[in-house]
Amino acid sequence: MTWVFYNLIFTVGYLLMTPHFLMRMWRRGGYRKGFLQRLAFYPPSLRSELRNRRRIWMHAVSVGEMFVALKVMNEMRVGRADVAFVVTTTTSTGHAVAAKRLAKEDVLLYFPADFPWIVSRVLKMIDPVALILTECEIWPNLLRHAHARKVPVLLYNGRISDSSFRGYRYAKWILRRVLGPVALCLMQTETDRMRIQALGAAGARVHAVGTVKYDMSSADDVQSDTARELLDSLSFNDGCPILLGGSTWPGEEKILLELFTRLKCEHETLKLILVPRHAERATDVEKEILAQKLPYVRRSRLGVQGSSVDSKPEVLLVDTTGELVGFYACATVVFVGKSLTEHGGQNFIEPREFSTCRRRVSIRKRFRSGQ
Repeated sequence: MTWVFYNLIFTVGYLLMTPHFLMRMWRRGGYRKGFLQRLAFYPPSLRSELRNRRRIWMHAVSVGEMFVALKVMNEMRVGRADVAFVVTTTTSTGHAVAAKRLAKEDVLLYFPADFPWIVSRVLKMIDPVALILTECEIWPNLLRHAHARKVPVLLYNGRISDSSFRGYRYAKWILRRVLGPVALCLMQTETDRMRIQALGAAGARVHAVGTVKYDMSSADDVQSDTARELLDSLSFNDGCPILLGGSTWPGEEKILLELFTRLKCEHETLKLILVPRHAERATDVEKEILAQKLPYVRRSRLGVQGSSVDSKPEVLLVDTTGELVGFYACATVVFVGKSLTEHGGQNFIEPREFSTCRRRVSIRKRFRSGQ
Protein backbone atom coordinates (compact mmCIF):
# COMPACT_ATOMS: atom_id res chain seq x y z
CA MET A 1 0.00 0.00 0.00
CA THR A 2 2.91 2.34 0.78
CA TRP A 3 4.28 2.12 -2.74
CA VAL A 4 0.87 2.43 -4.35
CA PHE A 5 0.36 5.69 -2.46
CA TYR A 6 3.82 7.04 -3.38
CA ASN A 7 3.44 6.14 -7.05
CA LEU A 8 0.01 7.74 -7.19
CA ILE A 9 1.38 10.98 -5.72
CA PHE A 10 4.41 10.93 -8.02
CA THR A 11 2.27 10.28 -11.12
CA VAL A 12 -0.07 13.17 -10.31
CA GLY A 13 2.88 15.46 -9.64
CA TYR A 14 4.60 14.44 -12.86
CA LEU A 15 1.48 15.10 -14.91
CA LEU A 16 1.06 18.51 -13.29
CA MET A 17 4.68 19.29 -14.21
CA THR A 18 4.15 18.31 -17.86
CA PRO A 19 3.41 21.91 -19.02
CA HIS A 20 6.67 22.97 -17.39
CA PHE A 21 8.54 20.18 -19.20
CA LEU A 22 6.97 21.19 -22.51
CA MET A 23 7.96 24.81 -22.00
CA ARG A 24 11.55 23.82 -21.27
CA MET A 25 11.55 21.59 -24.34
CA TRP A 26 10.42 24.54 -26.42
CA ARG A 27 13.05 26.88 -24.99
CA ARG A 28 15.92 24.37 -24.87
CA GLY A 29 16.69 22.30 -27.91
CA GLY A 30 19.00 20.08 -25.83
CA TYR A 31 16.26 19.33 -23.31
CA ARG A 32 13.87 18.29 -26.08
CA LYS A 33 16.49 16.19 -27.84
CA GLY A 34 16.98 13.73 -24.99
CA PHE A 35 13.54 13.82 -23.43
CA LEU A 36 12.57 10.25 -24.37
CA GLN A 37 15.62 8.95 -22.49
CA ARG A 38 13.85 10.10 -19.32
CA LEU A 39 11.21 7.51 -20.17
CA ALA A 40 13.83 4.79 -20.83
CA PHE A 41 13.59 4.91 -24.61
CA TYR A 42 17.12 4.59 -26.00
CA PRO A 43 18.33 4.18 -29.60
CA PRO A 44 19.69 0.73 -30.55
CA SER A 45 23.29 2.01 -30.56
CA LEU A 46 23.01 3.08 -26.91
CA ARG A 47 21.35 -0.17 -25.85
CA SER A 48 24.13 -2.12 -27.55
CA GLU A 49 26.79 -0.04 -25.83
CA LEU A 50 25.18 -0.58 -22.44
CA ARG A 51 25.24 -4.35 -22.96
CA ASN A 52 28.93 -4.59 -23.85
CA ARG A 53 30.19 -4.16 -20.26
CA ARG A 54 29.12 -3.42 -16.69
CA ARG A 55 29.71 0.10 -15.42
CA ILE A 56 29.30 2.22 -12.30
CA TRP A 57 26.20 4.41 -12.53
CA MET A 58 27.07 8.00 -11.53
CA HIS A 59 24.29 10.59 -11.30
CA ALA A 60 24.86 14.36 -11.19
CA VAL A 61 21.96 16.79 -11.51
CA SER A 62 23.44 19.77 -13.33
CA VAL A 63 26.65 21.65 -14.18
CA GLY A 64 28.07 22.17 -10.67
CA GLU A 65 27.38 18.61 -9.60
CA MET A 66 28.73 17.32 -12.91
CA PHE A 67 32.12 18.97 -12.39
CA VAL A 68 32.30 17.36 -8.95
CA ALA A 69 31.25 13.98 -10.39
CA LEU A 70 33.93 14.20 -13.09
CA LYS A 71 36.54 14.91 -10.43
CA VAL A 72 35.40 11.93 -8.35
CA MET A 73 35.33 9.69 -11.42
CA ASN A 74 38.90 10.66 -12.32
CA GLU A 75 40.02 9.78 -8.79
CA MET A 76 38.24 6.44 -8.99
CA ARG A 77 40.03 5.60 -12.23
CA VAL A 78 43.48 5.96 -10.64
CA GLY A 79 45.03 2.49 -10.63
CA ARG A 80 41.85 0.96 -12.08
CA ALA A 81 42.12 0.88 -15.86
CA ASP A 82 38.96 -1.21 -16.17
CA VAL A 83 36.61 1.27 -14.45
CA ALA A 84 33.91 2.77 -16.68
CA PHE A 85 30.77 4.77 -15.94
CA VAL A 86 27.22 5.37 -17.02
CA VAL A 87 26.66 9.04 -16.24
CA THR A 88 23.16 10.50 -15.94
CA THR A 89 22.13 14.11 -15.54
CA THR A 90 18.85 15.97 -15.27
CA THR A 91 19.62 19.15 -17.22
CA SER A 92 20.71 19.83 -20.79
CA THR A 93 23.51 22.07 -19.48
CA GLY A 94 24.87 19.26 -17.30
CA HIS A 95 24.58 16.94 -20.30
CA ALA A 96 26.60 19.35 -22.47
CA VAL A 97 29.40 19.58 -19.88
CA ALA A 98 29.62 15.80 -19.52
CA ALA A 99 29.56 15.22 -23.28
CA LYS A 100 32.78 17.21 -23.65
CA ARG A 101 34.67 15.54 -20.81
CA LEU A 102 33.68 11.88 -20.48
CA ALA A 103 36.09 9.10 -21.40
CA LYS A 104 35.34 7.14 -24.56
CA GLU A 105 34.32 4.04 -22.59
CA ASP A 106 31.68 5.98 -20.61
CA VAL A 107 28.01 6.31 -21.57
CA LEU A 108 25.99 9.51 -21.10
CA LEU A 109 22.22 9.42 -20.51
CA TYR A 110 19.45 11.58 -19.14
CA PHE A 111 18.17 10.56 -15.70
CA PRO A 112 15.00 8.43 -15.83
CA ALA A 113 11.72 9.49 -14.28
CA ASP A 114 11.09 7.71 -10.98
CA PHE A 115 8.27 5.46 -12.16
CA PRO A 116 8.72 1.81 -11.08
CA TRP A 117 8.46 0.33 -14.59
CA ILE A 118 10.93 2.91 -15.95
CA VAL A 119 13.66 2.57 -13.30
CA SER A 120 13.29 -1.22 -13.39
CA ARG A 121 13.85 -1.19 -17.16
CA VAL A 122 16.85 1.15 -16.87
CA LEU A 123 18.49 -0.89 -14.10
CA LYS A 124 18.04 -4.03 -16.16
CA MET A 125 19.69 -2.42 -19.21
CA ILE A 126 22.56 -0.79 -17.31
CA ASP A 127 23.08 -3.61 -14.80
CA PRO A 128 25.35 -1.31 -12.77
CA VAL A 129 28.18 -2.44 -10.51
CA ALA A 130 27.09 0.32 -8.11
CA LEU A 131 24.87 3.40 -8.05
CA ILE A 132 26.44 6.68 -6.87
CA LEU A 133 24.21 9.73 -6.27
CA THR A 134 25.37 13.30 -5.76
CA GLU A 135 24.20 15.62 -2.99
CA CYS A 136 20.61 14.67 -2.14
CA GLU A 137 19.16 12.82 -5.10
CA ILE A 138 16.79 10.55 -3.19
CA TRP A 139 14.43 8.79 -5.60
CA PRO A 140 12.42 6.11 -3.75
CA ASN A 141 11.58 3.81 -6.69
CA LEU A 142 15.13 3.91 -8.01
CA LEU A 143 16.57 3.06 -4.60
CA ARG A 144 13.98 0.37 -3.94
CA HIS A 145 14.66 -1.40 -7.23
CA ALA A 146 18.43 -1.00 -6.85
CA HIS A 147 18.24 -2.68 -3.42
CA ALA A 148 16.11 -5.46 -4.91
CA ARG A 149 18.81 -6.10 -7.53
CA LYS A 150 21.48 -6.00 -4.79
CA VAL A 151 23.15 -2.95 -6.37
CA PRO A 152 25.20 -1.07 -3.73
CA VAL A 153 24.03 2.55 -3.40
CA LEU A 154 26.30 5.38 -2.26
CA LEU A 155 25.34 8.99 -1.61
CA TYR A 156 28.27 11.43 -1.66
CA ASN A 157 28.66 15.16 -1.04
CA GLY A 158 25.23 14.88 0.56
CA ARG A 159 23.40 17.91 1.82
CA ILE A 160 19.85 18.55 3.02
CA SER A 161 18.74 22.17 3.17
CA ASP A 162 16.30 23.51 5.75
CA SER A 163 13.43 23.59 3.26
CA SER A 164 14.23 20.13 1.88
CA PHE A 165 14.36 18.66 5.38
CA ARG A 166 10.95 20.11 6.21
CA GLY A 167 9.52 18.50 3.08
CA TYR A 168 11.31 15.18 3.56
CA ARG A 169 9.93 14.80 7.07
CA TYR A 170 6.43 14.45 5.60
CA ALA A 171 7.73 11.51 3.54
CA LYS A 172 9.68 9.90 6.38
CA TRP A 173 7.36 6.89 6.27
CA ILE A 174 8.78 5.91 2.89
CA LEU A 175 12.29 7.38 3.09
CA ARG A 176 13.30 5.17 5.98
CA ARG A 177 12.53 2.13 3.81
CA VAL A 178 14.88 3.23 1.01
CA LEU A 179 17.59 4.98 3.03
CA GLY A 180 18.07 2.19 5.56
CA PRO A 181 19.83 -0.18 3.11
CA VAL A 182 22.02 2.55 1.51
CA ALA A 183 25.62 1.32 1.79
CA LEU A 184 27.24 4.68 2.54
CA CYS A 185 26.14 8.30 3.01
CA LEU A 186 28.98 10.83 2.86
CA MET A 187 27.44 14.09 4.01
CA GLN A 188 28.86 17.61 3.86
CA THR A 189 28.22 18.73 7.45
CA GLU A 190 27.32 17.34 10.85
CA THR A 191 23.85 18.87 10.42
CA ASP A 192 23.41 17.00 7.15
CA ARG A 193 24.56 13.80 8.86
CA MET A 194 21.98 14.14 11.63
CA ARG A 195 19.22 15.02 9.18
CA ILE A 196 19.67 12.02 6.92
CA GLN A 197 19.88 9.76 9.98
CA ALA A 198 16.62 11.25 11.21
CA LEU A 199 15.09 10.35 7.85
CA GLY A 200 16.10 6.72 8.20
CA ALA A 201 19.71 6.20 7.08
CA ALA A 202 21.67 3.71 9.19
CA GLY A 203 23.88 5.62 11.64
CA ALA A 204 26.96 3.43 11.16
CA ARG A 205 26.89 4.12 7.42
CA VAL A 206 26.58 7.91 7.65
CA HIS A 207 29.61 10.20 7.93
CA ALA A 208 30.19 13.96 7.79
CA VAL A 209 33.26 14.44 5.58
CA GLY A 210 32.94 18.02 4.28
CA THR A 211 32.05 19.16 0.79
CA VAL A 212 33.83 17.72 -2.23
CA LYS A 213 33.66 21.16 -3.84
CA TYR A 214 36.35 22.39 -1.43
CA ASP A 215 38.58 19.60 -2.72
CA MET A 216 38.25 20.72 -6.32
CA SER A 217 41.54 21.94 -7.73
CA SER A 218 41.81 25.32 -9.39
CA ALA A 219 40.74 25.72 -12.99
CA ASP A 220 42.89 23.48 -15.13
CA ASP A 221 45.44 25.03 -17.46
CA VAL A 222 43.38 24.31 -20.57
CA GLN A 223 40.30 26.15 -19.25
CA SER A 224 42.32 29.13 -17.98
CA ASP A 225 44.48 29.38 -21.08
CA THR A 226 41.48 29.13 -23.41
CA ALA A 227 39.67 31.88 -21.53
CA ARG A 228 42.79 34.06 -21.43
CA GLU A 229 43.45 33.67 -25.16
CA LEU A 230 39.86 34.54 -25.97
CA LEU A 231 39.95 37.63 -23.76
CA ASP A 232 43.26 38.77 -25.25
CA SER A 233 41.78 38.52 -28.73
CA LEU A 234 39.02 40.89 -27.58
CA SER A 235 41.50 43.33 -25.94
CA PHE A 236 40.42 42.19 -22.47
CA ASN A 237 44.13 42.09 -21.62
CA ASP A 238 46.03 42.10 -18.33
CA GLY A 239 45.90 45.88 -18.15
CA CYS A 240 42.11 45.84 -17.96
CA PRO A 241 40.22 45.22 -14.73
CA ILE A 242 37.43 42.72 -15.41
CA LEU A 243 34.08 42.58 -13.65
CA LEU A 244 32.51 39.12 -14.02
CA GLY A 245 28.87 38.28 -13.36
CA GLY A 246 28.75 34.49 -13.03
CA SER A 247 25.59 32.35 -13.09
CA THR A 248 23.36 35.44 -13.20
CA TRP A 249 19.58 35.32 -12.95
CA PRO A 250 16.90 37.61 -14.50
CA GLY A 251 17.26 41.21 -13.34
CA GLU A 252 20.86 40.84 -12.17
CA GLU A 253 22.38 41.55 -15.59
CA LYS A 254 20.57 44.90 -15.74
CA ILE A 255 21.94 45.85 -12.31
CA LEU A 256 25.47 44.84 -13.32
CA LEU A 257 25.24 46.76 -16.59
CA GLU A 258 24.11 49.90 -14.79
CA LEU A 259 26.91 49.50 -12.25
CA PHE A 260 29.41 48.90 -15.04
CA THR A 261 28.30 52.08 -16.84
CA ARG A 262 28.82 54.15 -13.67
CA LEU A 263 32.20 52.60 -12.91
CA LYS A 264 33.40 53.28 -16.45
CA CYS A 265 33.38 56.99 -15.65
CA GLU A 266 36.28 56.45 -13.25
CA HIS A 267 37.86 53.30 -14.70
CA GLU A 268 37.94 53.69 -18.46
CA THR A 269 39.59 50.35 -19.19
CA LEU A 270 37.05 48.33 -17.17
CA LYS A 271 35.51 45.35 -18.99
CA LEU A 272 32.42 43.28 -18.18
CA ILE A 273 31.75 39.55 -18.66
CA LEU A 274 28.21 38.26 -18.21
CA VAL A 275 27.56 34.52 -17.86
CA PRO A 276 23.83 33.80 -17.41
CA ARG A 277 22.97 30.76 -15.33
CA HIS A 278 20.82 29.49 -18.21
CA ALA A 279 22.33 30.01 -21.65
CA GLU A 280 18.92 30.16 -23.35
CA ARG A 281 18.40 33.56 -21.68
CA ALA A 282 21.23 35.07 -23.74
CA THR A 283 18.86 36.88 -26.12
CA ASP A 284 17.10 38.59 -23.20
CA VAL A 285 20.46 39.61 -21.73
CA GLU A 286 21.53 40.87 -25.15
CA LYS A 287 18.54 43.22 -25.16
CA GLU A 288 19.66 44.63 -21.80
CA ILE A 289 23.14 45.29 -23.23
CA LEU A 290 21.68 46.99 -26.30
CA ALA A 291 19.53 49.19 -24.04
CA GLN A 292 22.73 50.45 -22.41
CA LYS A 293 24.25 51.10 -25.89
CA LEU A 294 27.44 49.23 -25.02
CA PRO A 295 29.69 47.52 -27.60
CA TYR A 296 29.52 43.80 -26.96
CA VAL A 297 30.06 40.34 -28.39
CA ARG A 298 28.38 36.98 -27.81
CA ARG A 299 30.74 34.10 -27.12
CA SER A 300 28.90 31.74 -29.48
CA ARG A 301 29.41 34.10 -32.43
CA LEU A 302 33.18 34.34 -32.16
CA GLY A 303 34.83 32.60 -35.07
CA VAL A 304 31.53 32.06 -36.88
CA GLN A 305 31.81 32.98 -40.53
CA GLY A 306 29.64 35.91 -41.51
CA SER A 307 29.03 37.11 -37.94
CA SER A 308 29.90 40.70 -37.07
CA VAL A 309 32.04 41.32 -34.00
CA ASP A 310 32.83 44.73 -32.56
CA SER A 311 36.57 45.35 -32.82
CA LYS A 312 36.82 46.54 -29.21
CA PRO A 313 33.85 45.26 -27.22
CA GLU A 314 33.38 46.33 -23.62
CA VAL A 315 31.02 43.49 -22.73
CA LEU A 316 31.42 39.76 -23.37
CA LEU A 317 28.20 37.76 -23.17
CA VAL A 318 29.07 34.11 -22.55
CA ASP A 319 26.15 32.12 -23.99
CA THR A 320 27.92 28.75 -23.90
CA THR A 321 28.09 26.03 -21.25
CA GLY A 322 30.98 24.82 -19.11
CA GLU A 323 33.39 27.77 -19.57
CA LEU A 324 32.64 29.83 -16.47
CA VAL A 325 35.45 28.31 -14.39
CA GLY A 326 38.08 29.47 -16.89
CA PHE A 327 36.75 33.03 -16.81
CA TYR A 328 36.77 33.06 -12.99
CA ALA A 329 40.55 32.63 -13.15
CA CYS A 330 40.84 35.75 -15.31
CA ALA A 331 38.46 38.07 -13.43
CA THR A 332 39.39 40.95 -11.15
CA VAL A 333 36.02 41.23 -9.39
CA VAL A 334 33.44 38.44 -9.29
CA PHE A 335 29.71 38.71 -8.67
CA VAL A 336 27.96 35.39 -7.96
CA GLY A 337 24.41 35.22 -9.30
CA LYS A 338 21.10 34.42 -7.63
CA SER A 339 22.02 36.72 -4.78
CA LEU A 340 20.19 39.94 -5.76
CA THR A 341 16.90 39.11 -7.46
CA GLU A 342 16.66 35.51 -6.21
CA HIS A 343 17.39 33.75 -2.92
CA GLY A 344 20.28 31.51 -1.93
CA GLY A 345 23.06 32.40 -4.34
CA GLN A 346 24.93 30.08 -6.68
CA ASN A 347 28.15 28.29 -5.76
CA PHE A 348 30.63 30.83 -4.36
CA ILE A 349 33.36 28.24 -3.83
CA GLU A 350 34.42 28.20 -7.48
CA PRO A 351 35.33 31.92 -7.73
CA ARG A 352 36.96 31.73 -4.32
CA GLU A 353 39.16 28.84 -5.42
CA PHE A 354 39.81 29.88 -9.00
CA SER A 355 40.55 33.60 -8.57
CA THR A 356 44.22 34.31 -7.95
CA CYS A 357 45.63 36.15 -4.94
CA ARG A 358 46.99 38.82 -7.27
CA ARG A 359 43.49 39.48 -8.55
CA ARG A 360 42.10 39.78 -5.04
CA VAL A 361 44.73 42.35 -4.11
CA SER A 362 44.05 44.33 -7.28
CA ILE A 363 40.44 44.83 -6.17
CA ARG A 364 41.63 47.13 -3.40
CA LYS A 365 44.03 49.03 -5.65
CA ARG A 366 41.78 49.53 -8.65
CA PHE A 367 38.36 50.00 -7.07
CA ARG A 368 39.06 51.67 -3.71
CA SER A 369 37.68 54.98 -4.92
CA GLY A 370 34.60 53.31 -6.34
CA GLN A 371 33.56 51.40 -3.25
